[in-house]
Amino acid sequence: MIINEPLQNFLDKLASNAPTPGGGSVAALTGSLGAGLVTMVTCLTTGKEKYKAVQPQIDELLKKAEKARSELQALIQKDIDVFGSLSLVYAMPKITEAEKAARTTKMQEVLKAACQVPFEIGEKALEVAKLAKTAAEIGNAAAVSDAGVAVLLANCCAQSAALNVKINVNSIKDAEYNKVTWTRMQAILAETEALQKTVIAITYQKMS
Repeated sequence: MIINEPLQNFLDKLASNAPTPGGGSVAALTGSLGAGLVTMVTCLTTGKEKYKAVQPQIDELLKKAEKARSELQALIQKDIDVFGSLSLVYAMPKITEAEKAARTTKMQEVLKAACQVPFEIGEKALEVAKLAKTAAEIGNAAAVSDAGVAVLLANCCAQSAALNVKINVNSIKDAEYNKVTWTRMQAILAETEALQKTVIAITYQKMS
């Protein structure tokens, strides 16, 4: 898995002509970084007498942030894998009518899978944005800037995921699937954007 490789390898592959990792994997990585920052805030809050009253909420926040980070890290590789599946479909023969039909059917199937990965990334981005809000509200005020960065990364993750959803939706022929998927994605974008504004306002207020 690419997540187990040195960071330099990831960056070098990203900056090359290799098809993966690409935007979807970067979106998932960005979201996982945001989740990691939420965890950081919980770690800097735990055990502090000043925040003793909110320790149960902090413990729950830690569990949710680490779950989101783990899931987003897995989606980095999942995006790479689904692109590999798509490449195999592009290589399918398309000389006879039967071959063309089989290739088209398989292509639509794999395109949905390719669309589903960034869609899942977008859903996780929204989760991270919500967690960042909690971290900003009840976490150690000395680490509130980290909660602010977390929500910025979550929103960036959602926006990046949306671009990858849209480019796949444009090639999918299932109109109902496209409508449901893109409508939900737009709702995610609206909510993460609103959360970003709220959390950044809390962040600056606590730092002033």
